[in-house]
Amino acid sequence: MGRRQMVRPGGRSARVQASVHTAVLALESEVGRDALTVPLVAQRAGVTASTIYRRWGDLRELLSDVAVERLRPEAAPEDHGDLLSDLASWAEQFLDEMASPTGRAYIRDALLGDPEGSNAGQCSAYAAEQIGVILSRAIDRGDDAPDVETVIDRVVAPLMYRILFRPDGLDAAYARRLAAEVPTRPAGDGSSS
Repeated sequence: MGRRQMVRPGGRSARVQASVHTAVLALESEVGRDALTVPLVAQRAGVTASTIYRRWGDLRELLSDVAVERLRPEAAPEDHGDLLSDLASWAEQFLDEMASPTGRAYIRDALLGDPEGSNAGQCSAYAAEQIGVILSRAIDRGDDAPDVETVIDRVVAPLMYRILFRPDGLDAAYARRLAAEVPTRPAGDGSSS
């Protein structure tokens, strides 16, 4: 059975999703992740286990859906008045959130429960949206700014690689350095600074 496309539901569907997500988070802290089962989550959420199986497929897919929702930024990036400061601050915050034990667990869950990659795409879209806000502010101030993909390639990609595969020595200075090294114009546009 293939993974169903998870769209933001409304009405009863939204209430079920919220109840199930809340149950997962509460049970993880109360009984631990290894003790989680679909029937336990269903009981806590006040739904039938078949509701969870029908909607999410299995526990891994449910945990993946919860992870993607938890990785969604809650606010726009802070505005520090210039592109470099905004990017550096955002990169530090991104690193802090994603490299934390909870952040790493959510990344693993998001990827493990979604072999088709739509959750990874959604997580990438969250980062791209945040970067887009930063770049739009810079353009509105009249600053030269790269495109979103350049920042993804120069900041997000190396941070995620290091978070997942080489976390030793990963710190805020590294995130700030990556942000400082982003060219102010998109790569290959032929312009001089």
